[in-house]
Amino acid sequence: MDIIQEILAGLRHNLLRTVLTGLSVSWGIFILIVLLGAGNGLKNGVTSNFRDRATNTVQMWPGETSQPYKGLKSGRSLQFSEKEINEVNDLSETTGQTGIINKNSTITYKKEYGTYRLIGANIDYEKIFNLKFDKDGGRFINQLDMTASKKVIVLDQKIVDVLFKTEPALGKYVKVGNIMFQVIGVNSKKARWGDGNAYIPFTTAQTIYNPNKKFNSIAMTVDGLESEELNDAFNEKLKSNMGQSMNFDPKDTQAIHVWNAQRDYIETMKIFGGITIFVAIIGIFTLIAGIVGVSNIMLVSVKERTREIGIRKAIGAPPATILRSIIIEAILITSIFGYIGMMFGVGLTEVVSFVMEKSAAGNPDGMSVFKDPTVSLTYVLVSTSILIIAGIIAGYLPARRAVRIKPIEAMREE
Repeated sequence: MDIIQEILAGLRHNLLRTVLTGLSVSWGIFILIVLLGAGNGLKNGVTSNFRDRATNTVQMWPGETSQPYKGLKSGRSLQFSEKEINEVNDLSETTGQTGIINKNSTITYKKEYGTYRLIGANIDYEKIFNLKFDKDGGRFINQLDMTASKKVIVLDQKIVDVLFKTEPALGKYVKVGNIMFQVIGVNSKKARWGDGNAYIPFTTAQTIYNPNKKFNSIAMTVDGLESEELNDAFNEKLKSNMGQSMNFDPKDTQAIHVWNAQRDYIETMKIFGGITIFVAIIGIFTLIAGIVGVSNIMLVSVKERTREIGIRKAIGAPPATILRSIIIEAILITSIFGYIGMMFGVGLTEVVSFVMEKSAAGNPDGMSVFKDPTVSLTYVLVSTSILIIAGIIAGYLPARRAVRIKPIEAMREE
């Protein structure tokens, strides 16, 4: 206790030196937490946007040929058919697929109506695009609906809010154009853009709206494509199969357009991995700057106290006691100010997180570029420990040299 009181008295006496030492520690920890938090927040925000859909989704659209092929002229408009769905289904990498029919239609319920995108799809569409159904939200299209070409419909929550207001939608009938459909489900997944979609069985859409059995999109989920190279190879394989089925050159970049969400996800995660490393390097250099600051100040502090150390030795203070007091002083300063820097860093990241969450909640698209900027407690504790150890070493080495000097020589130090 006497040593602690002595140390506190010394710190109060040299207040400026104490504050400068503490600021070096606090600033290093603060900047490290803010940088790591910013990197994690950006990564978490983008990753959460990917979670709204299956990351292993691949979707393709037919285009227009830009070069002749096997006697066929260029400039041909292509469309998918049931044959192409079967080709996709035969690929070993695919785990689910659906043809997609898009059509804008007026949907009416009593006096309320609106024009929405009507999508004809099969049962795999729910998994491919990660639709969500609450406990009382009904269901998506099933195989029985497909087989019987039933006139059933699933509505996005946005459409239900407009057409039904506070009235329950399940089991009710809505008019799509001039045809009545029964509502069997409500998709509660928050749409990022548009006024909402309505979904009907693919077979029903083919029968009513596509008598030629042609359509303009196929979506699927894939499995086992864990790298950019594997995804690129799958894209080429897909184009090659479609080229054989639809008679176009697989190298024709205008004939078919493929969007591979998994490749985009892998590429994005690589970018954020690089950002994390970059931020960590900056944080480490900032931490090193804090270590240098602490070390320099502790060196100066011990050098200034060489005369004091000589006097204490002259009146009988053991060298171990003198060393212990300097080490405890270094531990106190780095621990207290390290904790202060940690609190300010964590506090700032939490405030920013709160503001960004409120902003995202008010965003009708529900997107966020910054979310949950948390920093692992391990990083914080390790960083603080490094500074404490640096302070101890920086105080111990010159103090050890000072206590080895004869008292009379130490007292002569200016």
